[in-house]
Amino acid sequence: MKYSLPELRYPAESLAPVMSRETIDYHYGKHLQTYIDNLNRMIEGTEYEDMSLEETVCKADGGIFNNAAQTWNHIFFFDSLTADRKVMPAELEVILKDNFGSAENFKKEFSSACTGLFGSGWVWLAMNSEGKLGIYKESNAGNPMKSGLKPIFTVDVWEHAYYIDYRNRRAAYVDAIWEIVDWDVILRRIRQAK
Repeated sequence: MKYSLPELRYPAESLAPVMSRETIDYHYGKHLQTYIDNLNRMIEGTEYEDMSLEETVCKADGGIFNNAAQTWNHIFFFDSLTADRKVMPAELEVILKDNFGSAENFKKEFSSACTGLFGSGWVWLAMNSEGKLGIYKESNAGNPMKSGLKPIFTVDVWEHAYYIDYRNRRAAYVDAIWEIVDWDVILRRIRQAK
């Protein structure tokens, strides 16, 4: 299966000032494209050639896992964002309250995980087999699907995600990201995961 870069659901400049057009051009348009190109080259003639991207993430290791997971993670991350600033749906507020005490407490815990992850990686909101939501820190290309969890939301905390706009200020990037989260997408993923 040949993978290609999906089209964004929003114009590249529309996430500014949280995420600039330059960041989208480099992070989505060039950085993610490199993972996709590497993955396509690496899986040719292997057992992964006909697998879905999700299957490859769950079964592969080494370079194939790194490129497959980074491809999956980035697409999932960018699909979680919106140019239309949205209010969190009441149903999602209740779900987050049940799991984290409140929606604000969820944001606080998630942000803390993002700023506390040493080095490069991803922070995830994911659901376990009992339907409980948790926050998980993964280094490098880590993805909670490898542990049988269902991803709901993620934030990329590799330096390439924020250095153009925020330089070394990861906390400022994480604080700003909440302004462009598509809460409707998050709620839909929770419903689908149950």
